[in-house]
Amino acid sequence: MAERLMLLDTASLYFRSFYGVPTKVQAPDGTPVNAARGLLDIIAKLVTDFEPTHLVACWDDDWRPQWRVDLIPSYKEHRVKEVVPGGVDVEETPDELVAQIPLIREMLDKLGVTVLGAGQHEADDVIGSLASQAQMPVDVVTGDRDLFQLVDDDADVRIMYTARGMSRLEVLTNDVVKSKYGVAAHQYADFAALRGDNSDGLPGVAGVGDKTAAGLLQEHGSLARIIAAAEEHSPELSRSVRAKITAAEDYLKVAPTVVGVVRDLDFGSFDAQIRPLPADRLADVERFAEEHGLGGSMKRALHALGTEA
Repeated sequence: MAERLMLLDTASLYFRSFYGVPTKVQAPDGTPVNAARGLLDIIAKLVTDFEPTHLVACWDDDWRPQWRVDLIPSYKEHRVKEVVPGGVDVEETPDELVAQIPLIREMLDKLGVTVLGAGQHEADDVIGSLASQAQMPVDVVTGDRDLFQLVDDDADVRIMYTARGMSRLEVLTNDVVKSKYGVAAHQYADFAALRGDNSDGLPGVAGVGDKTAAGLLQEHGSLARIIAAAEEHSPELSRSVRAKITAAEDYLKVAPTVVGVVRDLDFGSFDAQIRPLPADRLADVERFAEEHGLGGSMKRALHALGTEA
C-alpha cells in the first residue's frame, strides 16, 4: 500500500463529536463520553475510507498563542473564558466536554495513535509543519478553513473538510479551493487576512468582502503587492479600494503572520505508522473501554487501525 499520512485537527473533531452525539451517551459512572465515542467513530470512518498508513492526532498545546494576541489583540478574544497571565487562557468550553479531554488524550495513547503538540502553538501550526515537511502524501482532516492554505497539488496535500458533516466530507484540492473562493490555495491566507474572520476575531479590511478580496488577489497576486499598489497610488486600484487598504495598514502588517500557519516546527523523529496492537496492550484497551463505556466505538476504531478485538 502506498504511504499516506493523515493529520487530525483533534480539537475540531472532538468539538464536532460533542455536539453531534448526545450527552446522554455516558460511562457506567454516569459521566458523558459522547465526544470520546464520537471521535473514535470519526477515526474509524476516516481510516477505513481513506486508508492512511500513518496517523497523527495534532493537539492544541496553546489554542491562543500570546505571540498572535500581541499582534492582533482581538484574536479569539470572544472565546476566552478566563485570562491566565503568563499561561494558556481558558477557552469557553462546555464543562461536559472539558471533563472528557483528558480521557480523549489517554484513549488516543492506548490506541497507539501518535499525539503531537507544541508549546506556544496551535494544532494548526503542528499540522502546517507536519504537512509541509512530510515525505509522503498528506490528508488533513479539519473544520477550520484557515488550513486551506496548506492545499498543494504538487506535494499531494489535501484537506478533508468536515463542515457539512462526516458523511459529506469535502476533499479540497487546488481546483476546489479556486472554484469556491476564486483564489489559489497558496493565496488563501492573504484572502483570509483581507476579508477577516469573525470566528477568530480577525477584523479584516473594512469594506472588503470575499468578492473584492478575491478580485484583488486575482489582479495583483499577493497581499504584499496589493499593499505596494496602494502605497504607490497605482491606477490599477480604485480610489475607494486604495483608501480601504491604506486605512487598514497597521492591521495588514501583522495579519499574514497571525493567519499564516507555522511550517517549520521541529518534532524530531517519531513513528506514526499504523500498526496492530500487541495482545497485552489490546487487553488494556479493552479494560479501558469497558471502564469508560466506549463499547462498539472502540471496537470499530481498533478494527480500522488493524487490531481485531
